[in-house]
Amino acid sequence: MTFPGTGRESAAERLPLSVKQAGENVPAVLWLPASPTRPTAIVLVGHGGGMHKDAPFVARLARQLAGSLGYAAVAIDAPYHGERTPAGEKGLSPLERRKRMGLAAWRERNSQATVQAVADWRAAIDAVQGLDVAPDVPVGYFGVSMGTRFGIPLAAAEPRITAAVFGLFGQPADDWESGFARAARRVRIPLLFLLQWHDELFPRNDGLALFDLLGSRAKTLHANPGGHLQIPPAEVGHAVQFLRQHLAPGTPAPLPGR
Repeated sequence: MTFPGTGRESAAERLPLSVKQAGENVPAVLWLPASPTRPTAIVLVGHGGGMHKDAPFVARLARQLAGSLGYAAVAIDAPYHGERTPAGEKGLSPLERRKRMGLAAWRERNSQATVQAVADWRAAIDAVQGLDVAPDVPVGYFGVSMGTRFGIPLAAAEPRITAAVFGLFGQPADDWESGFARAARRVRIPLLFLLQWHDELFPRNDGLALFDLLGSRAKTLHANPGGHLQIPPAEVGHAVQFLRQHLAPGTPAPLPGR
Protein backbone atom coordinates (compact mmCIF):
# COMPACT_ATOMS: atom_id res chain seq x y z
CA MET A 1 0.00 0.00 0.00
CA THR A 2 1.35 3.39 -0.98
CA PHE A 3 0.39 7.03 -0.71
CA PRO A 4 -0.59 9.55 -3.34
CA GLY A 5 2.00 12.14 -4.26
CA THR A 6 0.87 14.97 -2.01
CA GLY A 7 4.08 16.94 -2.08
CA ARG A 8 5.87 18.11 1.05
CA GLU A 9 4.51 16.66 4.27
CA SER A 10 3.81 18.92 7.21
CA ALA A 11 5.89 18.23 10.29
CA ALA A 12 4.71 15.84 12.98
CA GLU A 13 6.29 14.78 16.26
CA ARG A 14 6.55 11.10 17.20
CA LEU A 15 6.42 10.33 20.91
CA PRO A 16 6.39 7.11 22.95
CA LEU A 17 3.02 6.56 24.62
CA SER A 18 2.61 4.78 27.93
CA VAL A 19 -0.39 2.44 27.76
CA LYS A 20 -1.15 0.06 30.61
CA GLN A 21 -3.83 -2.59 30.35
CA ALA A 22 -4.44 -5.45 32.78
CA GLY A 23 -0.99 -5.02 34.30
CA GLU A 24 0.80 -5.11 30.94
CA ASN A 25 2.62 -2.32 29.13
CA VAL A 26 1.19 -2.12 25.63
CA PRO A 27 3.84 -0.85 23.15
CA ALA A 28 2.41 2.33 21.63
CA VAL A 29 3.42 5.51 19.84
CA LEU A 30 1.73 8.86 19.38
CA TRP A 31 2.14 11.38 16.58
CA LEU A 32 1.20 15.00 17.25
CA PRO A 33 1.24 18.13 15.08
CA ALA A 34 4.59 19.90 15.37
CA SER A 35 2.76 23.20 15.91
CA PRO A 36 1.54 24.05 19.43
CA THR A 37 -2.09 23.78 18.30
CA ARG A 38 -4.20 21.23 20.15
CA PRO A 39 -5.21 18.24 18.00
CA THR A 40 -8.80 18.42 16.81
CA ALA A 41 -9.30 14.65 16.65
CA ILE A 42 -7.67 11.34 17.57
CA VAL A 43 -7.22 8.62 14.95
CA LEU A 44 -6.26 5.07 15.89
CA VAL A 45 -4.14 3.42 13.18
CA GLY A 46 -4.39 -0.38 13.29
CA HIS A 47 -1.66 -2.29 11.47
CA GLY A 48 -2.08 -5.40 9.35
CA GLY A 49 -1.03 -8.97 10.09
CA GLY A 50 2.70 -9.38 10.57
CA MET A 51 3.21 -5.60 10.75
CA HIS A 52 3.77 -3.35 13.78
CA LYS A 53 3.20 0.15 15.15
CA ASP A 54 6.12 1.67 13.20
CA ALA A 55 5.57 -0.16 9.90
CA PRO A 56 6.19 2.24 6.98
CA PHE A 57 2.52 2.48 5.96
CA VAL A 58 1.39 3.10 9.54
CA ALA A 59 4.05 5.74 10.17
CA ARG A 60 3.39 7.56 6.90
CA LEU A 61 -0.36 7.64 7.48
CA ALA A 62 0.11 8.81 11.07
CA ARG A 63 2.46 11.60 9.99
CA GLN A 64 -0.06 12.76 7.40
CA LEU A 65 -2.91 12.73 9.90
CA ALA A 66 -0.88 14.66 12.47
CA GLY A 67 1.12 16.96 10.23
CA SER A 68 -1.45 17.80 7.56
CA LEU A 69 -4.77 17.51 9.40
CA GLY A 70 -3.69 18.46 12.92
CA TYR A 71 -4.85 15.19 14.52
CA ALA A 72 -3.31 13.02 17.20
CA ALA A 73 -2.53 9.64 15.61
CA VAL A 74 -1.98 6.54 17.74
CA ALA A 75 -0.62 3.09 16.91
CA ILE A 76 -0.02 0.06 19.10
CA ASP A 77 1.63 -3.31 18.61
CA ALA A 78 -1.23 -5.77 18.40
CA PRO A 79 -0.93 -9.05 20.34
CA TYR A 80 1.82 -11.29 18.88
CA HIS A 81 3.18 -8.40 16.79
CA GLY A 82 6.02 -5.89 16.97
CA GLU A 83 7.58 -5.85 20.42
CA ARG A 84 5.08 -8.57 21.41
CA THR A 85 6.26 -11.07 18.77
CA PRO A 86 6.88 -14.53 20.30
CA ALA A 87 10.57 -15.33 20.66
CA GLY A 88 10.45 -18.19 18.17
CA GLU A 89 9.06 -15.91 15.44
CA LYS A 90 11.39 -12.92 15.80
CA GLY A 91 13.43 -12.14 12.72
CA LEU A 92 10.97 -13.83 10.35
CA SER A 93 9.05 -11.95 7.67
CA PRO A 94 5.24 -11.88 7.86
CA LEU A 95 5.07 -14.41 5.04
CA GLU A 96 7.54 -16.74 6.78
CA ARG A 97 5.55 -16.51 10.01
CA ARG A 98 2.29 -17.38 8.24
CA LYS A 99 3.90 -20.27 6.36
CA ARG A 100 5.43 -21.70 9.53
CA MET A 101 2.11 -21.65 11.41
CA GLY A 102 -0.20 -22.27 8.47
CA LEU A 103 -2.73 -19.65 7.41
CA ALA A 104 -5.63 -21.20 9.32
CA ALA A 105 -3.68 -21.35 12.59
CA TRP A 106 -2.37 -17.81 12.04
CA ARG A 107 -5.88 -16.48 11.61
CA GLU A 108 -7.20 -18.44 14.56
CA ARG A 109 -4.52 -17.02 16.86
CA ASN A 110 -5.36 -13.50 15.75
CA SER A 111 -9.06 -14.18 16.23
CA GLN A 112 -8.44 -15.45 19.76
CA ALA A 113 -6.56 -12.21 20.52
CA THR A 114 -9.56 -10.01 19.71
CA VAL A 115 -10.69 -9.42 23.30
CA GLN A 116 -7.17 -8.40 24.31
CA ALA A 117 -6.71 -6.16 21.26
CA VAL A 118 -9.98 -4.34 21.92
CA ALA A 119 -9.01 -3.77 25.56
CA ASP A 120 -5.57 -2.53 24.47
CA TRP A 121 -7.08 0.00 22.08
CA ARG A 122 -9.55 1.28 24.65
CA ALA A 123 -6.67 1.73 27.08
CA ALA A 124 -4.77 3.62 24.36
CA ILE A 125 -7.67 6.08 23.98
CA ASP A 126 -7.68 6.55 27.76
CA ALA A 127 -3.92 7.19 27.70
CA VAL A 128 -4.11 9.88 25.00
CA GLN A 129 -7.04 11.61 26.63
CA GLY A 130 -5.21 11.44 29.95
CA LEU A 131 -2.33 13.49 28.52
CA ASP A 132 -4.70 16.46 28.17
CA VAL A 133 -3.49 17.14 24.62
CA ALA A 134 -6.84 16.06 23.15
CA PRO A 135 -9.17 15.40 26.08
CA ASP A 136 -12.55 15.80 24.42
CA VAL A 137 -12.31 15.44 20.64
CA PRO A 138 -13.78 12.97 18.13
CA VAL A 139 -12.04 9.61 17.75
CA GLY A 140 -11.68 7.80 14.43
CA TYR A 141 -10.18 4.48 13.37
CA PHE A 142 -8.23 3.35 10.29
CA GLY A 143 -7.37 -0.33 10.00
CA VAL A 144 -7.49 -2.77 7.10
CA SER A 145 -6.79 -6.51 6.93
CA MET A 146 -6.00 -7.55 10.52
CA GLY A 147 -6.72 -3.94 11.46
CA THR A 148 -10.33 -4.66 10.48
CA ARG A 149 -10.39 -7.96 12.38
CA PHE A 150 -9.75 -5.99 15.57
CA GLY A 151 -11.30 -2.69 14.48
CA ILE A 152 -14.86 -3.91 13.94
CA PRO A 153 -15.25 -5.41 17.44
CA LEU A 154 -13.57 -2.27 18.81
CA ALA A 155 -15.98 0.07 17.02
CA ALA A 156 -18.90 -2.05 18.23
CA ALA A 157 -17.75 -1.77 21.85
CA GLU A 158 -16.29 1.75 22.05
CA PRO A 159 -18.74 4.68 21.86
CA ARG A 160 -15.94 7.24 21.58
CA ILE A 161 -15.18 6.07 18.02
CA THR A 162 -17.40 8.04 15.63
CA ALA A 163 -16.05 7.11 12.15
CA ALA A 164 -13.91 4.32 10.72
CA VAL A 165 -12.12 3.01 7.64
CA PHE A 166 -12.14 -0.79 7.29
CA GLY A 167 -11.41 -3.24 4.49
CA LEU A 168 -9.24 -6.02 3.05
CA PHE A 169 -11.16 -8.48 5.20
CA GLY A 170 -14.18 -10.73 4.84
CA GLN A 171 -16.84 -12.79 6.53
CA PRO A 172 -18.35 -15.90 4.91
CA ALA A 173 -22.00 -15.31 4.05
CA ASP A 174 -23.04 -18.53 5.81
CA ASP A 175 -21.42 -17.54 9.14
CA TRP A 176 -23.76 -14.96 10.67
CA GLU A 177 -23.56 -15.95 14.34
CA SER A 178 -19.86 -15.77 15.16
CA GLY A 179 -18.73 -13.15 17.65
CA PHE A 180 -17.19 -11.15 14.83
CA ALA A 181 -20.42 -11.22 12.79
CA ARG A 182 -22.46 -10.09 15.79
CA ALA A 183 -20.01 -7.23 16.38
CA ALA A 184 -20.27 -6.16 12.73
CA ARG A 185 -24.04 -5.87 13.02
CA ARG A 186 -23.61 -3.55 16.02
CA VAL A 187 -21.40 -1.05 14.16
CA ARG A 188 -23.56 2.02 13.46
CA ILE A 189 -21.00 4.74 12.75
CA PRO A 190 -20.15 6.24 9.34
CA LEU A 191 -17.63 3.98 7.65
CA LEU A 192 -15.66 3.51 4.45
CA PHE A 193 -14.87 -0.04 3.35
CA LEU A 194 -11.97 -0.74 0.95
CA LEU A 195 -12.17 -3.92 -1.14
CA GLN A 196 -9.64 -5.34 -3.59
CA TRP A 197 -11.47 -7.21 -6.37
CA HIS A 198 -8.74 -9.87 -6.77
CA ASP A 199 -7.76 -10.20 -3.10
CA GLU A 200 -5.88 -13.49 -2.75
CA LEU A 201 -6.35 -13.70 1.04
CA PHE A 202 -10.01 -12.75 1.43
CA PRO A 203 -12.36 -13.74 -1.41
CA ARG A 204 -14.38 -10.94 -2.97
CA ASN A 205 -17.71 -12.46 -1.94
CA ASP A 206 -16.61 -12.61 1.71
CA GLY A 207 -15.66 -8.93 1.59
CA LEU A 208 -19.02 -8.03 0.07
CA ALA A 209 -20.80 -10.16 2.68
CA LEU A 210 -18.99 -8.35 5.48
CA PHE A 211 -19.88 -4.96 4.04
CA ASP A 212 -23.51 -6.02 3.84
CA LEU A 213 -23.41 -7.28 7.42
CA LEU A 214 -22.12 -4.02 8.91
CA GLY A 215 -25.00 -2.29 10.65
CA SER A 216 -24.21 1.29 9.69
CA ARG A 217 -26.72 3.19 7.56
CA ALA A 218 -23.91 5.55 6.48
CA LYS A 219 -21.47 3.15 4.81
CA THR A 220 -19.62 3.37 1.51
CA LEU A 221 -17.70 0.68 -0.37
CA HIS A 222 -14.79 1.44 -2.69
CA ALA A 223 -13.67 -1.51 -4.84
CA ASN A 224 -10.56 -1.60 -7.01
CA PRO A 225 -8.87 -4.26 -9.15
CA GLY A 226 -5.75 -5.90 -7.76
CA GLY A 227 -4.49 -8.10 -4.97
CA HIS A 228 -4.57 -7.77 -1.20
CA LEU A 229 -1.94 -5.04 -0.87
CA GLN A 230 -2.55 -3.25 -4.16
CA ILE A 231 -4.84 -0.47 -2.94
CA PRO A 232 -4.38 2.46 -5.36
CA PRO A 233 -2.58 5.43 -3.77
CA ALA A 234 -5.54 7.71 -4.46
CA GLU A 235 -7.74 5.42 -2.34
CA VAL A 236 -5.63 6.14 0.73
CA GLY A 237 -6.16 9.83 0.06
CA HIS A 238 -9.92 9.24 -0.15
CA ALA A 239 -9.79 7.46 3.21
CA VAL A 240 -7.98 10.38 4.83
CA GLN A 241 -10.55 12.81 3.45
CA PHE A 242 -13.35 10.56 4.69
CA LEU A 243 -11.97 10.79 8.21
CA ARG A 244 -11.49 14.54 7.85
CA GLN A 245 -15.12 14.96 6.84
CA HIS A 246 -16.54 12.87 9.66
CA LEU A 247 -14.20 14.02 12.44
CA ALA A 248 -14.65 17.72 11.73
CA PRO A 249 -15.83 19.85 14.66
CA GLY A 250 -19.58 20.04 14.72
CA THR A 251 -20.12 16.77 12.83
CA PRO A 252 -23.33 15.15 14.14
CA ALA A 253 -22.72 12.21 16.47
CA PRO A 254 -23.94 8.72 15.51
CA LEU A 255 -27.49 7.88 16.51
CA PRO A 256 -27.97 6.30 19.96
CA GLY A 257 -28.24 2.57 20.24
CA ARG A 258 -24.95 1.69 18.57
